[in-house]
Amino acid sequence: MTSLLPDRRGLLLSLAAALAAGGVLLAMGRSAICRCGTVKLWWGTVQSAENSQHIMDWYSPSHLIHGLLFYAFAHLLWRRWKLFGGKPARWALPIAVAFEAFWELLENSPMIIDRYRAVTVSWGYEGDSVVNSLSDIGFMALGFWLASKLPVRASVALAVLLELFTLWFIRDNLTLNVLMLVWPVEAIRQWQAATL
Repeated sequence: MTSLLPDRRGLLLSLAAALAAGGVLLAMGRSAICRCGTVKLWWGTVQSAENSQHIMDWYSPSHLIHGLLFYAFAHLLWRRWKLFGGKPARWALPIAVAFEAFWELLENSPMIIDRYRAVTVSWGYEGDSVVNSLSDIGFMALGFWLASKLPVRASVALAVLLELFTLWFIRDNLTLNVLMLVWPVEAIRQWQAATL
């Protein structure tokens, strides 16, 4: 299996894409850090003003899963079509970072923030701080790196374990998050709200 880890140029391009996203988020009016004035390593209260404002929270595993998925997609694409002149290692992570950065920009747009408030239990969601968004991109990159090192079965097991872990503790995970944004199910929303 060809490694999809980047060379030095790919790492620099990935870093540049993440920093560009941070700059755009600041230009969009996102707060650089939590409005509480501090940056904490972990914040564990989902229904609070500080959720999605610090370095890690209950949604960090979802971003790690993004990295596992992006690696799988990149591996399938490059294996099948030999894209970009046979130099996948240089481009795979920067492309994944660009996709994750795009999601962070979209997630922090008024359209998606309003959607979260309307159809999920995140009634007071105001978007992420820039620190949190950059951390989310970092967790995606960590997931990408882990997928490059782990056997496929271990990557799949890790994704399932993380989904079950967050489902157990906060009644939410990547799967439910996507489902509720795209096709809200009132029974799920009520089930999630029962723990609040």
